[in-house]
Amino acid sequence: MFSHITIGSNDIAASRKFYNATLGALGVASAEVNAKGRLVYATDTGRLIVTRPVNGQPATAANGGTIGFAAASEQAVDAWHAAGVANGGVTCEDPPGIRHLPTGDLYLAYLRDPTGNKLCALHRVKA
Repeated sequence: MFSHITIGSNDIAASRKFYNATLGALGVASAEVNAKGRLVYATDTGRLIVTRPVNGQPATAANGGTIGFAAASEQAVDAWHAAGVANGGVTCEDPPGIRHLPTGDLYLAYLRDPTGNKLCALHRVKA
């Protein structure tokens, strides 16, 4: 359904450090700053683009918005969360762990990136 997600950043260097670490924990290659000053993380399933807002105004986090990243295991979720906290992220919501939902159990963790964007790493636990 999605081809890409773009989020704003006020500090591309801090965002690069944070996203290279957190997405690296999920097996995504590090990004370099491209000719337009943007970070582009690409996989077979989509792209995450981190950029200064093109209108020149400060970047702000979406109130109520969350970007979710698929993780291959509970250990990958934990590694993602630890990498985020160690690289400028702030933990939010409950600690990493299992959430029991009517649709099945999820193992997940939440962080806010250096700009305040809310992120989640999620692994669907097999029944």
